Amino acid sequence: MTSTCCCWIIRHNTFETKLCIYNKNPKPKTRGFLGFKLYCNSHVIVPLIENNWKKKRYGYGYGGSLPSILQRLDNEDEIDKTMEFWVGKLSPKEQTVILKEQKDWSRVLKVFQWMKSQDDYVCNVIHYNVVLRVLGKAQKWNELRLFWIEMMKDGVIPSNNTYGMLVDVYAKAGLVKEALLWIKYMKQRNVFPDEVTMNTVVKVLKDVGEFEKGDKFFKNWCQGKIELDGLVLDSIDDLELGLDPFTSKHFLSTELFKAGGQMPPSKLLSPMEEESSVRKPRMTATYNTLIDLYGKAGRLMDASNAFAEMLKSGVAPDTVTFNNMIYNCGTHGFLSEAELLLTIMEETRVFPDTKTYNIFLSLYADQGNIDASLKSYKKIREVGLLPDAVTHRAVLRILCERKMVTEVESVLEEIKKSSVRIDEHSLPSIIRMYVDIGLLDRARSLFENRHLEGRISSQTCTAIIDAYADKGLWTEAEAVFFRKMASLACKKDVAEYNVMIKAYGKSKLYDRAISLFENMRSNGTCPDECTYNSLVQMLGNARLVDPARNFLAEMQEAGFKPRCPTFSAVITGCTRLGQMSDAVEVYREMTKAGVQPNEVVYGSLINGFAEAGMVEEALEYFHAMEEVGIHANQIVLTSLIKAYSKVGCLEAAQKLYGKMLNMEGGPDIVASNSMIILYGDHGIVGEANLMFDKLKENGQADGVSYAIMMNFYKNMGMLDKAIDISQEMQESNLLRDCASFNAVLTSYAANGQIGECGELLQQMIKRKILPDAGTFKVMLTVLKKGDAPTEAVNQIESSYREGKRFAREALATFVFSVVGMHSFALQCCKAFMKPEISLDSYAYNIAIYAYGCSGKVDEALTIFMRMQDEGLEPDLVTYINLVTCYGRAGIVGGIKRIYNQVMYGEIEPSETLFTAVINAYRDANRNDLAEMVTQARDEVCDRPGRSPDSETEGDDGPLDFSETEGDDDPLDFSETEGDDDPLDFSEPLEPVDYTVS
Repeated sequence: MTSTCCCWIIRHNTFETKLCIYNKNPKPKTRGFLGFKLYCNSHVIVPLIENNWKKKRYGYGYGGSLPSILQRLDNEDEIDKTMEFWVGKLSPKEQTVILKEQKDWSRVLKVFQWMKSQDDYVCNVIHYNVVLRVLGKAQKWNELRLFWIEMMKDGVIPSNNTYGMLVDVYAKAGLVKEALLWIKYMKQRNVFPDEVTMNTVVKVLKDVGEFEKGDKFFKNWCQGKIELDGLVLDSIDDLELGLDPFTSKHFLSTELFKAGGQMPPSKLLSPMEEESSVRKPRMTATYNTLIDLYGKAGRLMDASNAFAEMLKSGVAPDTVTFNNMIYNCGTHGFLSEAELLLTIMEETRVFPDTKTYNIFLSLYADQGNIDASLKSYKKIREVGLLPDAVTHRAVLRILCERKMVTEVESVLEEIKKSSVRIDEHSLPSIIRMYVDIGLLDRARSLFENRHLEGRISSQTCTAIIDAYADKGLWTEAEAVFFRKMASLACKKDVAEYNVMIKAYGKSKLYDRAISLFENMRSNGTCPDECTYNSLVQMLGNARLVDPARNFLAEMQEAGFKPRCPTFSAVITGCTRLGQMSDAVEVYREMTKAGVQPNEVVYGSLINGFAEAGMVEEALEYFHAMEEVGIHANQIVLTSLIKAYSKVGCLEAAQKLYGKMLNMEGGPDIVASNSMIILYGDHGIVGEANLMFDKLKENGQADGVSYAIMMNFYKNMGMLDKAIDISQEMQESNLLRDCASFNAVLTSYAANGQIGECGELLQQMIKRKILPDAGTFKVMLTVLKKGDAPTEAVNQIESSYREGKRFAREALATFVFSVVGMHSFALQCCKAFMKPEISLDSYAYNIAIYAYGCSGKVDEALTIFMRMQDEGLEPDLVTYINLVTCYGRAGIVGGIKRIYNQVMYGEIEPSETLFTAVINAYRDANRNDLAEMVTQARDEVCDRPGRSPDSETEGDDGPLDFSETEGDDDPLDFSETEGDDDPLDFSEPLEPVDYTVS
């Protein structure tokens, strides 16, 4: 293993630089390098090398009569009238200045024609160069063609400057091949490019990424040759550019080579004379171009060689030279060498410019050195320079990515003081930062202020909308989308529609997304493939399969080919809805369209059939997946195990589970839970326990695992064991969502531990976990097991199932009262017992019961009076609650009044009401009256052998967690007073489905 070192000691005037490049393990015919070192001996005093920038602007920098001429030309339209005073008085140089200072190409032509019309005018190639450049910059190719022909007719011989300028303007217009045709023309006219023209050609090739061709052209030029074959100049196609009647290509490939043919032979240069000498660059600009070319090509060794040759040849480097070298070193990982170059720069008194510090700003940021990056930013002003748009864009990007709000706003304030606009490319980064940290007002204000300053491009608005869309902020995204446009003729780009549709989809506003899609064409914008893919995937994932399929068909009719994820979304949507025939149909459409299904598609189909218990169909697609070379992953095997568990195929499930044990990562928790269910269904208690214990040991057991085992033991009548599992689950901190709470509630309710049920319900509310249908099902069981009045339980259950207002809050209040958690019961009452709210009888009854049970009889009776004031007649539940209140308060007269109403037939006799009266008398220490009512109850009710509190059939069985009507109305305690109110559900956690899936 060897390494080579290339070393130069370059003496330039009075400074000496030693440049060493180490190339470790060189290989033949390669340009690669692995090491780069730069050394500088800077102990010698260096003369000042200044960059001389002359600023010539209208009205300044010119002497004599030029300022007044330019001012009159600027204010008057008639050229002849303006210029008549200076006929015969202007030198060729002054004429050149006048031509250069005109505002537009038409004005230049008029002034030039006036000059030519004068008798004393002498044709000057410099004047023609000025006009040609202006026409080229304005992309007036037909006018340029006519002017070129006129130039040839006038016998003006194009100079190297002419050709170099034409190459430059054509290339900047994007006509690279046409630009290089001028070099072909030069060769045919025996004009050898000078260094300026050569540099222009190399720069053109560099800018379009043709690094090898640029390098080859330069090296051939140094050898006195102009090789054009490698530039592919003879393969120009006939594509029209829409220039009528001649295109630039027509002109260059036909008339160009005819025009100028009348040039006197004496004027033509001898190609032999030109190619006889070997030449080297003498211009700083040429070396700058070469260094930049090699750097962008990743050839740092060649860039270093060019830099060394530049110094060796006595060509003074300028700021651009050092900037290129610094950038090349820094971007290739040699930051220390880049820093050393900056030191050399300062020592040789080639002063850094703003771009120099911009480069370091970005280099440090890429390395994560934010302090150094910001130091470079501050250095710009410290050395007397001003940040430019690139500076602000770079520093804002760095600060925004790191959410450094204070620093960002400091930069924005600095930009404002500089009386310049915020670069619109920085807007999305700043707004995204504000959105991510929740400062929406600042984001909106920034956008509105910047919009007032000037029109924002569609691309920038798209990025801003996307920032809002990612956070689901559709209203903010919509405000940007429907912004007032500066021009009514300006239409929105399709990308804006796409991200707005994305924003609606994130917020599940599918109707708005569809409406926007349908309005696209009427607004002059046609949907593209991305629009259709986004819309179909959005609807498919939302299980809106019918519109998804319609748009999928429309997409194909429009000539677009849907991607695999698009078909997959529709198939998944169908399988989640159990529409397996539709899923299969979309799958067949997919294969017919030539789109290869992936593992997600097969996994969705297999899982869908597994959920439906259709094992044969699931296996069919499993085998189809294997036939196309897609290996089954854990998800697919889990789906098959789930399918076997649905139909009780234990042996087949065990084989697949054994296969998963040999896979990397082993079985997932869903597969293990499915196996526990299978063992439980087959009564194999030992295997179920063994697997569950292993999951706990490995830390894999989740809420579903515990819920399965609790249900398993409960169904076997082993309630104590089920309670033990419940307690383990709580201790393991697995009560994280509604489903896990429901599982534990079910076990406690089945075991009659209603106090624990109340505590768990209180925990749910405190942690802002919304109770669902299963939770309320358990609550009703708690009420029945808690000796609550049967009529009251029936009334609240009926109200809940009918979805009546505040039924859920009332039910929670009832439960807390029954289990003795009176403070929470009264707190629940506050959610609906407000003067401005009208209530049904059931709600008043619950409130009377809650206040009565808590011993606050006066409040309970006040609620009863309010009920009467609102015109609501007391029902049986009302009387039962009132009797209970009277008994606890010792108001015997109240008890007697209701009892007499029963005996006189004013209130319908009820065994529960009689029992309530008996208990009330006992609470009031009137056992004699209690005995009297007991005898009367037996005579009136005549119900021998009936237990007044008998439970409904099936209470001891498994609880039914099926959805009940009105489930979409969650408990809303957001109106409860107090910031620390545990009943505040204003930010509920999203419930998790704990079914095995």
